[in-house]
Amino acid sequence: MAKRMNDAGADAALNYWTDADVYNLCSAEPTSYTEGNSTYKLGGTTPTFDAIANGDVSGRKRGVQAKSGISIATSGTVTHAFLGKSGDSTLRYVTTTASQAVAASGTADAGAWAAEVRDPT
Repeated sequence: MAKRMNDAGADAALNYWTDADVYNLCSAEPTSYTEGNSTYKLGGTTPTFDAIANGDVSGRKRGVQAKSGISIATSGTVTHAFLGKSGDSTLRYVTTTASQAVAASGTADAGAWAAEVRDPT
């Protein structure tokens, strides 16, 4: 039996994940808004996103744009990027990042990445 997905469903998921106004660099994988915006937060900024487009492999994707000069409040090692929505305190998306040591009162850069919803197989 073939499987098929309407792009509108993938786009709805991508829009939910990227309806975020909080983009934090974290020292561990957050599993809640509190962990991503407080417990593991090393520094943060406001996210900016690309338009939704066809995925690199299949399906649909939405890029998170690179950020430079992100203010760091707490020293540690960045291992994860967190997207959250402050209005309803929800974790929207978490991904791993290239590990980088950061120092309080310094800055960090985060490369571009994308969330992708692949077609069913």
